[in-house]
Amino acid sequence: MSIESESNTRLFAHANFVTSVADPARLPRPTGAEIAFAGRSNAGKSSAINTLVGEKRLAFVSKTPGRTQLINYFELRNGAYLTDLPGYGYADVPPDVQRRWGMLLERYLATREALAGLVLVMDARRPLTKLDLQMLAWFRPRRLPVHCLLTKADKLSRLEQTQTLRTTRDKLAAYGAANTAQLFSSLKRTGIDEAESVLGSWLDGTAGNFR
Repeated sequence: MSIESESNTRLFAHANFVTSVADPARLPRPTGAEIAFAGRSNAGKSSAINTLVGEKRLAFVSKTPGRTQLINYFELRNGAYLTDLPGYGYADVPPDVQRRWGMLLERYLATREALAGLVLVMDARRPLTKLDLQMLAWFRPRRLPVHCLLTKADKLSRLEQTQTLRTTRDKLAAYGAANTAQLFSSLKRTGIDEAESVLGSWLDGTAGNFR
């Protein structure tokens, strides 16, 4: 299979930006199943999204944490959507901005009927921080799957990768049996197939249910 034909079969290939939302009241009418990406600021969320879709700048990547301030919608070819949520836990964001982000995240994650699952992006060197655990506990009542991407896994040795993945999976079990985790590296482009397999299973038979 050629590189071009392989990219055309990717679940997230050729994703298109649709809109950005700052006000919970202005969330668009659901037209397809949605997979949300959340995580602490500077965990590598935007880089992970860009790696999955095969683009360099579909999701904005910045060395300055806290730059994603909106819910950004990207449409997939099968009619489903990827939503990039504001990062959390960046201390230098003004309190009023933090409150606005919190309201936007809460409204979306707690009530969005089209939501098929949550991808929680975490730096493999610092997984399951206090804020990550709070997010898992808060999201659990939705009874939707959570898949954790342990990004920047290339920064760890093979032994450290194995230990980190095992420990993360063990801790995740306390927040829901359906929760899963994997290693991921945007730099080395590793973990793409596993992520697509998991997230694709969330969309089977659901992508067009809201049209």
